[in-house]
Amino acid sequence: MKISSCLLCFILVIYSCQSVKKTALSLEKGISKELAVYRKSQVVEASYDLSFAIPKEKESPILSQLLLKVEVSDAHGPLYLDFNEKKENLKSVVVNGKAIEILHEKEHLIIPKEFLIKGNNTVEVSFIAGNLSLNRNDDFLYTLLVPDRASTLFPCFDQPDIKAKYTLSMTAPKGWSVLAGAPLHKETDQGDFVQYQFEQSDKMSTYLFSFVAGEFKSVFKNLDNFPMTMLYRENNPEKISESTESIFSLHRQAVSFLEKYTQHPFPFKKMDFATIPVFQYGGMEHVGAIQYRESKLFLDNSATDSEKLSRGKLIAHEVSHMWFGDLVTMKWFNDVWMKEVFANFMADKIMNPAFPNINHKLQFLATHYSSAYEEDRTKGTHPIRQNLANLKDAGSLYGNIIYNKAPIMMRQLETTMGKEVFQKGIQKYIHKYANSNADWENLVEILDKETPLDMKKWSDVWVNQSGRALFADQIDYDQSGAIKSFVISQQAEDGSQNVWPQIFEIGLVYADTTKIIKVNINNRTTEVKEVIGSSKPISVIYNYNGYGYGVFPIDSNNLDKIPEIKDEVARAYSYINGYEKTLIGKIIPSTAFNSCLKGISVEQNELIVKLMSNQLSTLFWDFLTTKQQVIAQAELERLIYSRLQEDLPSNIKKTLFSLFESIAYSESGKEKLYQIWNNEIKIPNLKLNEDDFANMAMELAIYKHEKSGEILSKTRESISNSDKRKRFDFLLPSLSNDLTVRDAFMESLKLQKNREKEAWVQIALANIHHPLRQQSSKKYLKACLDLIEEIQLTGDIFFPKGWLVNSVGKYSSADAYVIVADFLKENPKFSPILKRKLLQATDNLSRAQEIKKETE
Repeated sequence: MKISSCLLCFILVIYSCQSVKKTALSLEKGISKELAVYRKSQVVEASYDLSFAIPKEKESPILSQLLLKVEVSDAHGPLYLDFNEKKENLKSVVVNGKAIEILHEKEHLIIPKEFLIKGNNTVEVSFIAGNLSLNRNDDFLYTLLVPDRASTLFPCFDQPDIKAKYTLSMTAPKGWSVLAGAPLHKETDQGDFVQYQFEQSDKMSTYLFSFVAGEFKSVFKNLDNFPMTMLYRENNPEKISESTESIFSLHRQAVSFLEKYTQHPFPFKKMDFATIPVFQYGGMEHVGAIQYRESKLFLDNSATDSEKLSRGKLIAHEVSHMWFGDLVTMKWFNDVWMKEVFANFMADKIMNPAFPNINHKLQFLATHYSSAYEEDRTKGTHPIRQNLANLKDAGSLYGNIIYNKAPIMMRQLETTMGKEVFQKGIQKYIHKYANSNADWENLVEILDKETPLDMKKWSDVWVNQSGRALFADQIDYDQSGAIKSFVISQQAEDGSQNVWPQIFEIGLVYADTTKIIKVNINNRTTEVKEVIGSSKPISVIYNYNGYGYGVFPIDSNNLDKIPEIKDEVARAYSYINGYEKTLIGKIIPSTAFNSCLKGISVEQNELIVKLMSNQLSTLFWDFLTTKQQVIAQAELERLIYSRLQEDLPSNIKKTLFSLFESIAYSESGKEKLYQIWNNEIKIPNLKLNEDDFANMAMELAIYKHEKSGEILSKTRESISNSDKRKRFDFLLPSLSNDLTVRDAFMESLKLQKNREKEAWVQIALANIHHPLRQQSSKKYLKACLDLIEEIQLTGDIFFPKGWLVNSVGKYSSADAYVIVADFLKENPKFSPILKRKLLQATDNLSRAQEIKKETE
């Protein structure tokens, strides 16, 4: 069929317009979802050859080279590389052998389409590496690129669904050790430096690329034909001796479990790890080179079972990521929770056999529930799965909802489906999406085929909705006293119509027995037919097995009976439930405090002691009136010190001592604390290490002990580890009782360079804003709030929330509440993401206004 020339021209014009429209992109800072979708359709395959020249001086620039090999499906549009650094850091760009003008706009290096060809392309870039994520110290550095920080280091496609292989070359000062995601291929002496060339890595997302370099010691072990190397800086011989074997064996144990559970072999070329004193998180799952905060792994013989288990779970968590996150990666960071929930969920499974003397149902409860409720009860709560328009905001997704509510949800799902069926679905998921990317819908589709459960409906409320259920009951008895009807109802705490389907147990308590009933909740009201005809119980204990999620009925008049509950999980959840009832205004704080006080006076389980210690501390500082605090402090100090004299396991004594230390600010209390610090008093079976004595010194300074200057000076002299001494020096101004020193320290935090050690900054803030100092420290709150947007831009993912928790989150006064309210009123365009973090951090502050008003 023939077409006229005019018609042909018209068609070509229309096609051209459509093509332009198809490739048009509204470029913005960060990595927008629009850009990510555009690039995913454009980039077929990519690999990075990277070279970094690390100088001796941390202030000197790191000269770097990139050779990017990229296959594109078409060349109708530009190629956008992410580089969140100033344009001056880019020195030259060569595309397919031709030097081009450097185009850098809104944090992106742009390769115009006229320099691209369909198929294989090369992009060579000479640049100065960005410093933001290099974590440079005097004698070591390490990269930390999650979630979108790879682009602050080198030009790249910084989105999780464009996986690539990396070939790294690095020169570092002689005497330094190095660690990267691939095995070392060759090292070459270059005078005062050494060049290290690594093999090509496995395929990974940009946020998983890493390297560590510096003055580290190393140890190598090969356990059951699985070689591992660890870099470390710890110099305490006891900690090294006590910990090294455990650290390696815990890694090996986790690998063995996961290979068996997933039916997929260890997926990468190697698994080494580095422990770093100033590391921002507990750990980070970099492919081939996991990073940890050193203090989390190196323990001495004073460590409690809980601390050892926490170390084991941290290691198991990071190893689990090798399969869940590194091998199978989320498509977009709105599903970052998936890798975290599986890492936590698997860590619980892995560690259970390693600690046979620990009640692991209780451990799960103690680890996840209070933390999940801490955010889910607030006005800043959010669904497990959140929307994300731009990757620059991905850091805001992290928090207790994904780390703690999500494992509770996943355990509910496993319970509902059955363990074997659930495991089969997970195996299919791993095998189908290995070395690729998947989202929640992909997993739901697989699991849906394994179970009659309507997975989409089930996950809609658990995963896509926020909040929790408030449960109520209606129990009717016949004339003989037998149960005639037993109805459990639920309503959403936020007033929505959400109903959370879930399975949990209730316990009917009788004089000589407890009858356990399994309850399957699927509707707003559920009749528990199994109990009809049963005689009237003394009490009903909800969530007896700790599987349910929400706030349950509890008899506030019988809180002092909780210590008599024999089942540890039921007893622990009753304390949690009583605390949650207090925060929603159903129980008077002094009543809840006295219940915990009675409980901690007799409790023999370390995990429950720790749970009650946290509750007592929060109730004391945030919700008791000033008059109540005076009475409660004396009683709590006396009781805890008395318990420390009892014949108790060292684990419980260590936990009790931490509580004593935190409230021993009376004259008698701080004198006892000083005598313990000065080794004048020895508490039998209480094992204290160098870190414990440093913590005591800090508390004594805050409590204004008359010898606080001498205490701090002697403590500093006793610290043998140079990294820990630097930390102590950083904290000293925050401990000063000279207000002008604290003023200067808070002023210094306005500069980004003084906030680089984020873990140290958070401790310092907690010192400054300690409840005993708040009259003089509340003047800093406005500046802390004004800085939060900058802190989100310059800090790592947990820092904005940590900054808020350790400043304004320490307060319960009306004055502080007004400062927060005024800040929000004066900033109507305040970032919704940061507002959510602020509402989470100040939930107790907000609740305290109402609760104290009712009790005064």
